[in-house]
Parts: sequence; C-alpha cells; structure tokens
Amino acid sequence: MKKLVASINHRSERFQTSISYIIILVLAISSVCIVCDLFNLRDEVGRHNNKVPLDLDHVHEILLSSGSEETRERQDNCRLWDCVNLYRCGQMGHDRLTVYVYPLQEYIDETSRKTISILTREYYQILEAVVSSRYYTPNPNEACLFLPSIDTLNGNLVEPSAVERALAMQNHWDNGENHIIFNMIPRVDLSVLKTDRAIVLGGGFDSWSYRTGFDLAIPIFSPSQQKVADLSAKSTHLPRKNILVIVLPNVYQKYHRNLQILVDDNPNDVLIVDKCIAQETEFSKDTIRCNNSRGKSFEYPRVYEKGTFCLYSHSGNVEKSDLIEILAYNCIPLIGVDNFVLPFEDVLDWSLFSIRIREAEIHSIVKKLRKVSHTKIFELQRQGRWVYNRYFKNLNAITLTALEILENRIFPHRARSIMDWNKPDDNYRSTFNPLFLPVISPKAQGFTAVILTYDRVESLFTLIQKLAMVPSLQSILVIWNNQNKMPPHLSAFPTISKPLKVIQTRANKLSNRFYPYNEIETEAILTIDDDINMLTTDELDFGYEVWREFPDRIVGFPSRIHVWDNVSMHWRYESEWTNQISMVLTGAAFHHKFWSHMYTYAMPGDIKDWVDQHMNCEDIAMNFLVANITNKPPIKVTPRKKFKCPECTNTEMLSADLNHMRERSACIDRFASIYGRVPLRSVEFRADPVLFRDNFPEKLKRFNDVGNL
Repeated sequence: MKKLVASINHRSERFQTSISYIIILVLAISSVCIVCDLFNLRDEVGRHNNKVPLDLDHVHEILLSSGSEETRERQDNCRLWDCVNLYRCGQMGHDRLTVYVYPLQEYIDETSRKTISILTREYYQILEAVVSSRYYTPNPNEACLFLPSIDTLNGNLVEPSAVERALAMQNHWDNGENHIIFNMIPRVDLSVLKTDRAIVLGGGFDSWSYRTGFDLAIPIFSPSQQKVADLSAKSTHLPRKNILVIVLPNVYQKYHRNLQILVDDNPNDVLIVDKCIAQETEFSKDTIRCNNSRGKSFEYPRVYEKGTFCLYSHSGNVEKSDLIEILAYNCIPLIGVDNFVLPFEDVLDWSLFSIRIREAEIHSIVKKLRKVSHTKIFELQRQGRWVYNRYFKNLNAITLTALEILENRIFPHRARSIMDWNKPDDNYRSTFNPLFLPVISPKAQGFTAVILTYDRVESLFTLIQKLAMVPSLQSILVIWNNQNKMPPHLSAFPTISKPLKVIQTRANKLSNRFYPYNEIETEAILTIDDDINMLTTDELDFGYEVWREFPDRIVGFPSRIHVWDNVSMHWRYESEWTNQISMVLTGAAFHHKFWSHMYTYAMPGDIKDWVDQHMNCEDIAMNFLVANITNKPPIKVTPRKKFKCPECTNTEMLSADLNHMRERSACIDRFASIYGRVPLRSVEFRADPVLFRDNFPEKLKRFNDVGNL
C-alpha cells in the first residue's frame, strides 16, 4: 500500500511538472506572438509614415456635413508663446523645424456634392517643396508644425465655411495649434478665414490684420514670373530711359488725377500706362497696356523694365502681384502704401533695394527721384536682383524662405542674423562666422605686433618698449621697409622679455605689413605704425580683448567714414569726427591672420599692385576686403582722438602731403568700381571698458589707463 501511494505521489508530481512546462510553453508562445504583433504594428506604422502624402492616384473622398459642430474663430491676439505648443518642437533630438504634410484628400459637400477645394498647381508646388525639403517629416508625432493639404491660396476660390469645417476635421487640428495656412490672396469681401490658432502665411497684410511675430507676410506669386528669363546677364544696373513707370490699373482710382498731373509736368521722365481703349481680344486685355495719349502699347508686365523706378501703390485688385513682377524686371520698387506689411520684412531690409514714401508724397516724388545718385541706383538694382533670385523667384524659393523664417522664430539660437539674410551670395560661405572660428578665440595665444617702419629708429624703440609691457603680447615682428639702409643690430634694440625679430623687405611696399609671415604664430595680429607710441598698455590690452569677441572684424583705434558727395558725384574720404564710422585704420588695429592671406593672395583686381605703386590706401583696401566678405562694419575701440604726436609731425610723413586726402577719396571710387559695389558698412558703435569713467575705485576696474577725449 505504501508503494502504491508513493507511486501515485510520484506520478502526481510528474503530472504537475508536465502541466507547469505546458503553461510555461504556452506563455512563451503567447509572448512571442505579442512581440510579433508589436513588430508588425511598428512596421505598419513605419510604412504609413514613410508614405509620401502627394499621391494623386489614391486620393480619398471625405464628405462634409452641412452643419458645424462648433463656431470657428480667428484668434487675433495670438503670439508664438501662447498659440503654438513649442514643446512639440525639438522632439526626437531634432534641433530644427519639422513639418508634417497631411496626405492629399478630396473634401466634398454632402448636400451639393461639390468639391470644396480644388488643388491648384501652385499649391501642389508648395506641398511638393515642403515634402522635398529638409523640414519634412513623415511622422506626425515628430512634427513641430502641420500643413493641411487643403488649398487655401486664393481666398476668393474657396467657400470659407466649408474650408473651416474641413480644417477642423484634420487629425491633429486641435483648434489650429501648430498649424500653418498658406493664404496668399485674401478675399475681396474682406471676410477673414476663421483659422483658430493657425499661423497664416499670407499676402496683402496690413498693420491692422497682421499678428506681428506670429503671422508671416509672403509675396503674391505671379505665373508670369516663370516667363521672365534670367535678366542678370543683360541687366546693366544703370538708370533707364524713364525715371518712373506707373501702371494705372494697379493703382486706386483716387490717385489717378495726381499721377496724371505728375506725367504732364514730367513728360520725358514718367511713363504711365493704362488699359487700352481699343481692346481686340480677351487675351490682350490682361497682357497689353497702353499709353493712350501717345498711342503706344506695351507688353505687361514687361513694361516694368522700361523704368528705373516703378510705383507700387494701393489697388482695388487684391490679386495683383506687381510688387514681385517689378523686382523680376530689375526695376526699383517705389512703395507708396502706408500700412502695407512687406513680404518677409521680418528678415529682409527693403531699404536696401526699394524706396518707400508716404501716400501723401506721391505728387512730388519725381523731384526726389532725380536726386538719387547713379551709385545708389546701382546698389538698389543689384541688391534687388539678388533678393529676387534668392527669395522670390519661384514658389519653391518662397516656401523654403517662409519655413526658414518660422524656424528662426522657434529656434532662435539657429537663426541667421539680419545682416546674413541681406548679404549677396558673391562671397556667401556660411550663415555663421566666415572664418569658421569660435565665438571667442583662445586667450592663451595672445597677439603678434607687426610694426612697419622705414627709418624712424627712436620712435620705433619707444614703441617696442611700450608693447613689451602689454600682458597679451606674444611676440614682436619688425618689418624694415628700407632697402637702402640696414636695420639696427639686434643688440641695439631695447631689451624686452618677449620674442622680437626683424625682417628686411626686398621692396618698399605698404602691402608688406599684411604679408602672412611664417614668424606669426598667433591668430591675432596687431598692425601698428612705428610712430603710434601714444597708446597705453591698457588700451592695447583692451583692444585685444575686444578682438577676441569679434575675431572676423577689424578692431582698432583711429576710425574714418566714407560719404557721398552730391556735388562731385563721387565718394569722399572723411576724416572729420562724426557719430558714424565705416573704416578703422590699420595703423593701429587688430585683425585675424586669415585676412593677411586674403589680402596677399585673393585681393580682387589690381588693388594690391595699385596700392604698392601709389604708396597709399592699403588700410582702405583691407577694410574693403573684410567688409566685402563679412558684410559687417569694423569695431572702434576707446574714445581716444589724438594719434599724432608732436615729435612725429615732420615733412616725411605721408599725411603731410596735400594730395593725400584727395588720393584716398579717389581710392574709394576706384575700389568700388572693382568690387562692383561699396561694401563698407557704417555703424554708430564703439567699445569701451564696462566701468569706463564710472565713479568706482580704481582697484575695481581692470583697464584704468584708458585715454579720454
């Protein structure tokens, strides 16, 4: 009996063990199936997310009910921080703007069976530009912004209530939060499309309807722009036959009388065209404009290439796109609209390629336009050509520019500066520092002082002794520019604790001061004349500290300005003290060694040879070079004015020559003709120590010995 019980117990244990194994096996199989389902689901999501939304062959139809569940509004007080969920941006490690485009869908009114929004070619091009760009993401969970596939470009071609219902049906609408709407042409009846919290990218904004920092003003694109060939090759960037061209159909009727008086007073300067009195075909009504008083006809919008300036004014036609057409034909826009928000004006400086006037000034504008110099016209036309080709040329450029501006708002640390937005591509290397340098250069390297000298030994020795006391000085390099006389022996030079070397040049050239000598081991170079011995140790040390924060600029002490002379119609080099500067003289200035290489090996035209032949303007040439590449002004340091010392005023000084100033003015004209522009930038800025002239004990100040006025 005991054996039977033991056998039964043994079998029971074996049965329980088998049951346990079976349960474990079933659980394992179930887990594998669940994992497989998860992987299948993930693959399905991945396949869905990777699907390009512009599939014209599989467009789903969606019925819109006639009723509306809730009343839609446009929130007029929206700002970026309260109508956009910024926490959606920058997810999954994306330190950039990401945009999700809804798949194409066809919305049909349930009662009328009419398609609510027909996808136009222009809107399809916008969607295609976004999908093909670096901003696009196929995963809505990673998106910062959402772009509906509902065509709202032309507000006059859509039914507002139906479009608003269609927008509300978007999967991620959430009262329009984080959505962008392209509404290029507003409605004629002034009814506003109720878009909740969506960002509106629209044309025709005025200061009353524009939500600053939230909405974005974009240009109204014209299909005729595609017919405009690249005019940059044949455009001369010079004044044309007519000072002003006015197209009357694009101007409010109330201005016609004043404009006609303007033409009567200036018949040879103003070309005014209107709708032709005798229309032959329906086609010519849109493509031909006539000067009915003279019986001449012109192709529209090509008539804009007849004028130096073209008027852009109020019009009853909200669909007009003549502002961009004016730029397309390289005419300078004369903007006579008081409350108009210009396209991309958040980042574009329209004053660089247009002239803006008040509406009340239109009647007297010709007198003012005659005073605009040829050089100014050249600069306006050149900048306008570049801006049009870069930002307005086609819908792809307009779309990508709009997205980059939105990215700048959401990720301000990645934003380009206004100066970078407006600088031509001639030397466009990067949206950041052109030298690819850190913001502040390493302090440990210090600077190398390069002294250009000829024969003034006494002042040279005095300067060397003062430079040796500057803490940030690394070494001194003396450039002996006299071939007829040997430099003093090194034993005759002052005994200093810093390395010193003397190089005798083969020819007496001013450009020798900018040669990238192998002896220069630092990034920072202080070019200084041998007679500039009035600068103090603190001033030089502070100048180096300022250069460390602006390593791509010329940072120095004596400054000058260039001004336009309306009498002589030439540029004038001005040494009088004003509140503006555009040049820092390299007789006492810091610059990066990179600029020495550029000056020696990449100076445009024959500037370098001309400077060496005429022994003048090497500092102006260096300022032109740096400004042309960076489009940035120099930095003036400390308020010191006097740089001529009594013992240096002798007849051997170059500045004693009466023709010196005339030659320097001529240099600006000459260099401008070689560069094709004047890259110098004026600035009202000077760097002083933080506690300069503050009523604090000197022990709290670092730079005490900084000269006053």
